Amino acid sequence: MEYAVVCGAGGFIAHHLVKRLKADGYWVRGVDVKKPEFAPTAADEFVLLDLRDMDQARRALAPAGAHKITEVYQLAAEMGGMGFISTAECEIMRHSTLINLNVPQAAVDAGVARYFLSSSVCVYRDMAVGEPELTEDGAYPAQPDNEYGWEKLYAERVLQAYARNRGLTARIARFQNCYGPEGTWTGGREKAPAAICRKVAHAENGGVVEVWGDGTAVRSYIYVDDLLDGIVRLMQSNITVPANIGSTEYVSVRELVETVIEISGKQLTIKYVAGPVGVQSRNFSNARIYSVGWRPKTSLRDGLATTYEWVKQQVKMAGRQL
Repeated sequence: MEYAVVCGAGGFIAHHLVKRLKADGYWVRGVDVKKPEFAPTAADEFVLLDLRDMDQARRALAPAGAHKITEVYQLAAEMGGMGFISTAECEIMRHSTLINLNVPQAAVDAGVARYFLSSSVCVYRDMAVGEPELTEDGAYPAQPDNEYGWEKLYAERVLQAYARNRGLTARIARFQNCYGPEGTWTGGREKAPAAICRKVAHAENGGVVEVWGDGTAVRSYIYVDDLLDGIVRLMQSNITVPANIGSTEYVSVRELVETVIEISGKQLTIKYVAGPVGVQSRNFSNARIYSVGWRPKTSLRDGLATTYEWVKQQVKMAGRQL
């Protein structure tokens, strides 16, 4: 049996990752400063620890009884949608950097063999719509659009240094925009799919949905279950350099909103308003992760349908509590 620690297990992707690893037969310890918000954790053990503190990072990777931790999945970070990323630059740079300095050292000290780091396609520069794909090497010369991307790029470098000099077997995935149920859907840290689902669920039939920007920015999104499959495939592979994990189903923000409206069955008008949008587009290659047999299985419409139904239920429950 493998003994794994999932850092950031109170958050969206890592919460789902705990469930996936348990289904695959792992013993799992979840670590975060908070417990999962929407469903109980599936972890064998969940500990509240602050990985910005070195002593607590070491406690996170302590043996499970007589068993040494064999794998670490590091997904803990200060993160959110563009509204958060554009206003919390100092918190992102300081808090996430501390975590990504402490956990690799704690892993080495604990004799952990394998280490996974969640990075982001935010490491890439702003691109024009239709521009040719960037491979992973296209992150250099570096020009991320925001501080979240800069911190992720630095975290990659830290882990690669530990892999070269301290014997860690490291895997790095650059995540695309990920969505699905049991994720943040309100409060300022939600990503675009969840925010749009919330706005549409709130809107009365015949009403208006406000959307930041002008709707022309292009994005691609990956459903959480497909992303988890990519993480598992990457950890089982011999890929020692960063790998993108994403979908090639690109849509404009306008198309994203129209799809959610269609799923809802409502007649709504889109109103574009000023707000942080981020890059115009990112177009990156998934050939590296494709090389190990991975492909996304969930279409954007199908994934949004599942996500919308879950968010709609959260909106209803929140309304009953008012």
